Amino acid sequence: MDRISPAERSKIMSKIKAKNTKAEIILRKELWKLGIRGYRIHYNIPGKPDIAFVSKKIAIFIDGDFWHGYLWKYKGMIPPRQYWQDKIEKNMLRDQRINTELKNMGWKVIRIWEHEVLNEMATVVNKLLREIQDRSEN
Repeated sequence: MDRISPAERSKIMSKIKAKNTKAEIILRKELWKLGIRGYRIHYNIPGKPDIAFVSKKIAIFIDGDFWHGYLWKYKGMIPPRQYWQDKIEKNMLRDQRINTELKNMGWKVIRIWEHEVLNEMATVVNKLLREIQDRSEN
């Protein structure tokens, strides 16, 4: 049982950013600095990817470590409250459904963890450049 009322929980959750997070902005600035253009932000396809290269059909999602279950899946750190377990589980299931839907539409789906953008930018950028190049050749 949650100690916070539904109205208070709603108020708290409404303050959490879903778009233009720190990791998104950092990655977009890095792409811009490297001269990588031609992408759209929050393009209107299933899942509204954070970055979309529409002409190459590449959808990039920058997933928050907590909200999308990185700590849960890879480190075995399951949140103690059932509320958060249910929320994260729904997010993970939605991510899988969106991945499948976009792949069926011919899109390449790339999911990047928030901590990768913040701590391993060179690796992230190299991965994206390879995918963009691969899609350009096909």
